Amino acid sequence: MSASGTAAAGQVEHMLRQVTPGRFDTYEALLRALSDPAGGRIWMLLWHGQPGSPDAQYGNIEVDGAGYAPCVTSPQELAASGWTRAHEVVSGPDIARILYPERWGIWLNPHAPGGGVGIPWLDLRRIAAGLDRMPAGPLRLSEPAVEIPQFYALLTQNAHRTPAVRSLRRAWVQPAVGPAYLAVGLDLYDTGPQAVESVRVMMQQSVGAVPDGLPVSTVALADEYDPVTMWMRANTRPFYDREAHAGGPPAGGGGYGYPQPGAAGGLR
Repeated sequence: MSASGTAAAGQVEHMLRQVTPGRFDTYEALLRALSDPAGGRIWMLLWHGQPGSPDAQYGNIEVDGAGYAPCVTSPQELAASGWTRAHEVVSGPDIARILYPERWGIWLNPHAPGGGVGIPWLDLRRIAAGLDRMPAGPLRLSEPAVEIPQFYALLTQNAHRTPAVRSLRRAWVQPAVGPAYLAVGLDLYDTGPQAVESVRVMMQQSVGAVPDGLPVSTVALADEYDPVTMWMRANTRPFYDREAHAGGPPAGGGGYGYPQPGAAGGLR
């Protein structure tokens, strides 16, 4: 490994030592160190096979019903772990892209005093996609609670004029780190480039009715890995449903949202 790679791996270990329960800022710093494609290296423990072989299989542990692949953060930690089977050195983004679609996380240095730190698959997804593109968990999700009927009336009217939109849902999202925001869930008939652009225009035409300081984001309801999407589908009903209102656009339907400092956003 290059000197720069060694330094970055050392940063992962440094941030790992800073993580304590309830300190989401230090946990986010650990995720940033892991997301460095040039140096956020970890040593994945192989239960079967050799690196690159077809039968290679990572180890696995289960914590509170969730699966994790154990790994270590340096050759020194590998030696300290006593692991005698093969291992594979990978970058944080690479292992994130491999594991999160299977809903597996990683567990850093499980042999260490205190048991190490687990990174759940939802945070591996954030590493794979870009930490700044997705909210920091754990998320507090709820129905929005402050009425903004002008925004919802305009949004539903524009949605009815946008053929790609099947339905819309909403949630109030409070990340562990960063400002809370209103999320609009998009259920689309068509996800081709033209359809996505028409939905982007729909949102741009609608956010002017959002009160100043209320951040707004969107999420695709077809995304089976997004925690906001999963919550919306399990806990909310559409506030706009084209098929239920085939005769015309629905009335604004009592809108909600908590004003917070920040600018209105677009598609994410």
